[in-house]
Amino acid sequence: MRIFRSLLISLRSFDWILFGVVTALSIFGITAIYSVDLSGGGTLHLVTTQAIAFVIAIFVCFVGTNIHIRVYQSAARFIYIFVLFLLLAVLFFGTTISGMKGWFHVGGISFQPAEFAKVSLVLVLAWLIDRYGRRFRSWQFFVATGLATLFVIGLIMLQPDLGSAFIMAGLWFGLLLVTKIKKRYIVLLFGVCIGIFLLGWFVLFAQYQRNRILIFLYPSNDPLGAGYNVTQSIIAIGSGGLFGQGLGFGTQSQLHFLPAAQTDFIFSVIGEELGFVGIVLLLSLYVVLYWRLFAIARRCRDDFSAYLVVGVALVLFVQMSTNIGGATGLLPVTGVPLPFVSYGGSSLLISFVLISLVESVVLNEGKMGAHYY
Repeated sequence: MRIFRSLLISLRSFDWILFGVVTALSIFGITAIYSVDLSGGGTLHLVTTQAIAFVIAIFVCFVGTNIHIRVYQSAARFIYIFVLFLLLAVLFFGTTISGMKGWFHVGGISFQPAEFAKVSLVLVLAWLIDRYGRRFRSWQFFVATGLATLFVIGLIMLQPDLGSAFIMAGLWFGLLLVTKIKKRYIVLLFGVCIGIFLLGWFVLFAQYQRNRILIFLYPSNDPLGAGYNVTQSIIAIGSGGLFGQGLGFGTQSQLHFLPAAQTDFIFSVIGEELGFVGIVLLLSLYVVLYWRLFAIARRCRDDFSAYLVVGVALVLFVQMSTNIGGATGLLPVTGVPLPFVSYGGSSLLISFVLISLVESVVLNEGKMGAHYY
């Protein structure tokens, strides 16, 4: 009877709008991956793998939701340290893919520790914010959160994985803005970033590295070389028109002119085959997602829960912006997947783990009578 009552409370408190929108995004992604798979003319391996990952991710999400938020809070430091160990271990024992040594292969299953770093950093930063008790304007808070982020970014850059490092930096910077730290710390941070870039440009960067940045600014200067991917992506999006060329009929994606169509450029596939209408629908789902996350954060009763939810929203937003920015030529292409949509079991699983953290907050608040509507 007690178990049934607990389950009933869980179902009543569960944020079905939040869960529904991430499920819709995942189905959106599976549909686009299916279209990409058609171009291979094979056994539809990509869409089958993604569908299995989706089922596993939903199961993990429900399990994670029923873990009390205070358990996550107590374990935040230990999860963070464990992930640091994984990030260090992958540099010695990991597998290199596309020039990046950031994957473990265990028993036929591969996973990327950098994905788990998103969860660990969200948890430990929320824990630090709660620990400092709103003393956000102190230099100790700035240094503590900065070092926690820097350790993760440093290990990720050794792989090197610029995209994941950018997400971690975006998470920290976003939380600094939300906590309203002193402006001089923000100015100092910008100054350090500019200084590092100038040092790299004039001293550390090789010529080919400088060329990559120049090609990002002017991709038409090398349309068949470094600028090829972005050029084809923009062509694909532009050719979709209002309603698209139809699922499975996109010229760029089906004829393999668009590289990494199922991962880096899944947004371009959607734009080409479903058109402006498909893009609007996709972006509308993301708008609902962020609306729900910030609605939940505003009604949290403690700092850890509130900033945990804000951290999840920031990770997903930075990741989405980076992927879409790369596909449209507004940002460099860094290999960051589109949350819930791009192909990749690790990315999909971790995205649902982040949602399970939020649902755990909702469940805990719901038991105390909080409402999010």
